[in-house]
This record gives sequence, C-alpha cells and structure tokens, in this order.
Amino acid sequence: MSFYPSLGYLVFGSRLRRLSEYFLAEVNKVYEQAGIPFDASWFPVFYLLAGQQPMPIIDIAEQLEISHSAVSQMVTNLRKKGLLKTTPCKDDGRRQLVAFTKKGTDMLHQIQPIWKAISTAMEELVTENKQSQQLLAAIAQVEQAVQQQPLSSRVIKAIQQND
Repeated sequence: MSFYPSLGYLVFGSRLRRLSEYFLAEVNKVYEQAGIPFDASWFPVFYLLAGQQPMPIIDIAEQLEISHSAVSQMVTNLRKKGLLKTTPCKDDGRRQLVAFTKKGTDMLHQIQPIWKAISTAMEELVTENKQSQQLLAAIAQVEQAVQQQPLSSRVIKAIQQND
C-alpha cells in the first residue's frame, strides 16, 4: 500500500498540495508547449480582470480570499513583465486600480482557449471515475466547514476530549 493513502487524514493537506502542484506543473507545460510565457499561478488575477477591469487591488484580494500584500506582490510582478498596469483610483489616491496592458490583453486572448481546453480535459478526467464527480462539491463542503470552525479549534477540542 502506498505511503500517503495509508496515513488517511494525517496527510490530507500534503496530498492536496501535491495534487495541486502536479496540476499547476502540467498546465504550465501546456502553456510552455503553446509558446505562451504564462504561469498557472497568475490565473486567478487574469481571470478576474478578464471579467472586469480596472479593478482595485483590495477587491481582487477579497474575491480571491488572499491577503492584500500577496495580490500586490503578484500585480507588481505582472506589471514588471508588462502584462498589467496600475493607476491611482480617482476617488481615493491610496487605492490602486489594476488593468491589462496591450501585451496582457494579447496574452489573455492566447490563453483563453487553453482555459476552455483545461475545463474539457478536467471534465473528461472526472467522468472516468464516478467518485471524482463529487470532488469539487466535497472540496467546497470542507472549505465551508473550516470557515465555520477552523481545523485548529477542532484539533484542540479533540485533544481536550482525549485528556
């Protein structure tokens, strides 16, 4: 029996991270083979901006549920690559609005067909195994459950019950 499955929930996070890293690496291979200098980690920001721009950094952070500083670092990185531009918000000069540059818009048009192909391939992947079809719903349920009661408090409660 494989090491990871034998440990059950003790390595749940490690297995999810491993699977996530695998998917990101595979998607990056697709971009590379297509000759597109895009990194899969940029996807959430690109996807949000594809639907609405300009968008304040704080709104991006809220929608992605990550820190303002993490979004700011990614935007700075993408700005240095010439893919995004920032401008001060007219209503509040402290807020930065993020939008695509021409180069970023061109890249977006190149990668959108790849996004569609990724969705198609993933749908095919999960239909090969009936239980996989519930994967996204199960992940959403776990995410919701840990928002209601963090894992750390659940672990502490279990420790106290065992004492």
